[in-house]
Amino acid sequence: MSLRARMRAALPEAMRARDRVAVKALRTALAALDNAEAVPMPESRGGAIEHSPVGVGAAEVARRELSETSIAEIVRAEATERLETAATLTGTAHAERAEQLRAEAAVLLRLLDEPPA
Repeated sequence: MSLRARMRAALPEAMRARDRVAVKALRTALAALDNAEAVPMPESRGGAIEHSPVGVGAAEVARRELSETSIAEIVRAEATERLETAATLTGTAHAERAEQLRAEAAVLLRLLDEPPA
């Protein structure tokens, strides 16, 4: 089972368990993957409306296909970003937020360490 499939399977389980940390980590990581697959919009030169595409699906473009390695890199980057942010949060006022970020990173790193089924 691919990493993305494991993440998608873990999300409803975390929701049923009411694990807010895991739900947030999984949702944001899946959103990051979706964003990485997005195709950049071409520059619009503001032409006449009659030259614009017409009809259902006329302006749609296929999304990028990410390899399993790319997916793992993006998830690892998400975890690293959380750990780096947690390290910069110092003081008692930010202790709870730093701990939450570390817990979210742990959820993502645990998924990376799981062998594919």
